[in-house]
Amino acid sequence: MKLSILSLGEACIDKGRVLSPGVGDGQRVHIPIPAYLVQTDDGKNILIDTGMHKVHIDDPEYTFRGTAIAGALLPVMRPEDYLVRRLADLNLAVGDITHVINTHLHFDHAGNNGLFTHAPIYVQRGHHDVARDNPTFPNEYWNVPDLRYELLDGEPEIFPGMQLILTPGHAPFHQSLLLNLPECGNILLCGDAIYCQDNLDHDAWGAQADPEAAKASAARLLTIARDRHALIIYGHDPMQWKQLRHAPFFYS
Repeated sequence: MKLSILSLGEACIDKGRVLSPGVGDGQRVHIPIPAYLVQTDDGKNILIDTGMHKVHIDDPEYTFRGTAIAGALLPVMRPEDYLVRRLADLNLAVGDITHVINTHLHFDHAGNNGLFTHAPIYVQRGHHDVARDNPTFPNEYWNVPDLRYELLDGEPEIFPGMQLILTPGHAPFHQSLLLNLPECGNILLCGDAIYCQDNLDHDAWGAQADPEAAKASAARLLTIARDRHALIIYGHDPMQWKQLRHAPFFYS
């Protein structure tokens, strides 16, 4: 099994307002929009999150124009950041993806779900129920005809070496993943359960939908990482992003 980290653009944000209240308030920074590709020894190509829709290349304000969040978050997306292009860089087409897992259904994590009519898409049942017809989770990107959602309850080992972990706080029934790679060992993909290191260093959880639940989920992830000697990959940390190796490199 191997893991590739895909770069699907950025967002220009007010750091304190979007990531870490009290730390960087009013400071504009660019944060990464990642997705992850897990390729298994038996031929599965498993995509974890699908990034932003390509409409944001030409119209960055498309999703949030006229809303309260528009002043705090602006997508920054080039043609080469489109998921289809990033897969092509790895000699893969959309049809080669066998499974999709969504940590949650926000626009930057489920924006290209509509491409995957051929593949099962795994998401927590409770999260899917909350997100349906909810403008916080723009349904035009993921609640579309012909998609096949596999709704999950709890924390199964969804594939060998891939353990789901419920991490509510950023959103109800948000899920993170613990991967066990043969050479690198354990890697913990937080999704948005932990945005960045500043959340931990400054106990800054106020940007999460449920700060207390987010803090508890983060504590659980830290315990798992300690006990399993896992590398933690945060959801949108611009400093950590510079230290990670992106596709076509892969962790194995």
